[in-house]
Amino acid sequence: MDAKGLKVLIADDEPDILEIIQYNLKKEGYTVVTAKDGDEALTKAKQEAPDLIILDIMMPKKNGVEVCEILRTQPAFKETLIIFLTALSDESSQIKGLESGADDYINKPISPKVLLSRVNAIFRRAH
Repeated sequence: MDAKGLKVLIADDEPDILEIIQYNLKKEGYTVVTAKDGDEALTKAKQEAPDLIILDIMMPKKNGVEVCEILRTQPAFKETLIIFLTALSDESSQIKGLESGADDYINKPISPKVLLSRVNAIFRRAH
């Protein structure tokens, strides 16, 4: 999988998580943009037009499900890949996340290598 030219937006309010994911995706060759809350995620998504958005659910201002629902109503984001990466592992949260328009739902904690494999796999399936 060639990550060159593919842009990923990561939205999470935990700086450590942002840093670890950003580091590993950049090392793989992805261009990475970050956001610290739901409103910033929406703004950056519109500015940057990422190929993939990785959203935490529990974020300030707008939660990840709200962000996903808003993006999915806009034609520019109908085909954008969206993954939830969250500590919420209960069944109802997973269902709500996927029904909001997400392509995958991943529970934290996850090793950076496994996350990278999931990201690469979703791009392979999409292209």
